Amino acid sequence: MSIRFSSQIENFELLEAEKVKKWISEVVLRRGKKVGNISYLFCDDEYMIGVNRQYLDHDTYTDIITFDYVAADLVSGDIFVCVDRVGENAGKFGVGFDEELHRVIIHGVLHLLGQGDKSDSEAAEMRRQEEECLTLWNEMFHEERIV
Repeated sequence: MSIRFSSQIENFELLEAEKVKKWISEVVLRRGKKVGNISYLFCDDEYMIGVNRQYLDHDTYTDIITFDYVAADLVSGDIFVCVDRVGENAGKFGVGFDEELHRVIIHGVLHLLGQGDKSDSEAAEMRRQEEECLTLWNEMFHEERIV
């Protein structure tokens, strides 16, 4: 079982990938599940809209698409993260790129753990869980979070 990161973007590499893997694993374990095969692909707008059109029949840009292959307690899936949207959203929300990237990375995992975000109440719970996970990141790696 593994967590893998790859990139469709030539100049993009996830910083601190091993720390991110440990963090994701800890989030999954704290929810009583096991890490299966989780694959991330970091991509640009054009790649992401192609995935959105082909698999979801949506013609919109988005920051993340998660394909859920969870079986019982084994958390597995393919997660596409659009680096262009992450950068734009970081500016819009007034946070650093890395913080927004971590939020999106864990957002996909939370989907695999069963958290939806379609209704207002689900979206609010998703945000709460994202914040909880970002706090865990900071605790695990002793980083101060600027709010």
